[in-house]
Amino acid sequence: MKKLQGKSPKILVIGDLMIDHYLWGNSERISPEAPVPIVKIHSESTLLGGAGNVVNNLNAFGANINIISVLGDCDNSTILIKLLEDINIDTTNLIIEKGRIASKKTRIIVSKQQVVRYDRESIDEINTQSQKKLLEYFKKNVEKYEIIILSDYGKGVLTFNLTQALIDLANKSGKKVLVDPKGLDYSKYKGAYLLTPNLKEASEATQIDISNKSSLNKAITLLKSTFELDISIITLSERGVALYDKELRIHPAEVREVFDVTGAGDTIIASLGFALACDLDIDSGVKFANLAAAVVIGKIGSANATLNEVINFESSINKSSSKHQIKNLNEIVFLTKELKAKGKKIVFTNGCFDLLHMGHIKYLETAKGFGDCLIIGLNSDRSVSALKGLNRPINSQSDRALILAALEVVDYVVIFDEDTPYDLIKAIKPHVLVKGGDYDNMDVIGQDIVDELKIVKFINGHSSSKIINKINQKK
Repeated sequence: MKKLQGKSPKILVIGDLMIDHYLWGNSERISPEAPVPIVKIHSESTLLGGAGNVVNNLNAFGANINIISVLGDCDNSTILIKLLEDINIDTTNLIIEKGRIASKKTRIIVSKQQVVRYDRESIDEINTQSQKKLLEYFKKNVEKYEIIILSDYGKGVLTFNLTQALIDLANKSGKKVLVDPKGLDYSKYKGAYLLTPNLKEASEATQIDISNKSSLNKAITLLKSTFELDISIITLSERGVALYDKELRIHPAEVREVFDVTGAGDTIIASLGFALACDLDIDSGVKFANLAAAVVIGKIGSANATLNEVINFESSINKSSSKHQIKNLNEIVFLTKELKAKGKKIVFTNGCFDLLHMGHIKYLETAKGFGDCLIIGLNSDRSVSALKGLNRPINSQSDRALILAALEVVDYVVIFDEDTPYDLIKAIKPHVLVKGGDYDNMDVIGQDIVDELKIVKFINGHSSSKIINKINQKK
């Protein structure tokens, strides 16, 4: 999925915004007033939910997003606007309807388990004036977007007439509409490019008990024909995703320990939208969605997956994954920004690493101990020759990079062609720069950029040059 990095397609999300509110605590006794646990709250978090979680997922992928929804003149709406602005989402197209209460779901979590949820919201359909305002914006701006996502949580924004009008306008403009549906009647989604119901929802909508491949095929084809879809999809939880265009295909889920399935549907629709907007075919899009969903269900609460998390997860399940640890300049800059945002300490070192030996391994193990993520700047073949002479390197830069990437202690390798790694260090801005003992009491290139310089002593008797000399002596 590396081909998706650096892409920023324009995607419009329309649907029910809500707040996912979490109260985190622990419980050590039962209430004397009723047979319920007493929960001592130690922290809380307030996140975007519903269509907002779709926005969050798209934002994590790097998409250029806009959101249209209808909120109320309430405190919940103020919080929602602030949450969107915090991730730099334009909120000027949010319509305020007097007397309406924006949705807020509060969950109490005890030892990673949700014990209760309570909601505060309005679920009546938005009024005619709000529908008119929403549709007017859509008419004027639909051409700007690669993909339209309708995130329907049944909270009143996507009324029947409005939804049909949106799909009709999008189709006339040649824009794909992806829908995360709600309810039993899917006729309001007629003409969409695809729907993403789960197994239970699809069973209810088609009135078919989906219990085997035959009934699955019957239900998924019925959805496609009845609602005039280009693609018919049914998500199958731990079994993966079923896809039908001209034939049925089941893409198996990527196995991962499940902590919380909250928001997994949002991840699926966001992943498919992002992939299709980046011109991936539908099968590749479903594969990407499966990977992203696997990352998300391994987290607690409404969560999202960044592109790097998806790529790293794909790498972890790929037996030949070392090449995924080799990055170019743009990739490593993007990656280090993400790692720093998560509070990770970045360690950088550089070298030729021509013939790998025990001294290199001990050096790299020591370097990794100075932080959380070790990045190696690897001299290109040209720069090695400039440093060591025309008979070097012995191994090509691609071979050297792959060998280093295969080491457990190394997180990422990036090849640089300059005579010094200064520009690379400046781009990455690591917290720690590590050099060998021969640089003791010397000025080190890049030390003016980093927070710390660490000098690691070499192990006597171990060097690539000595290995080469030994080989030449035996000829």
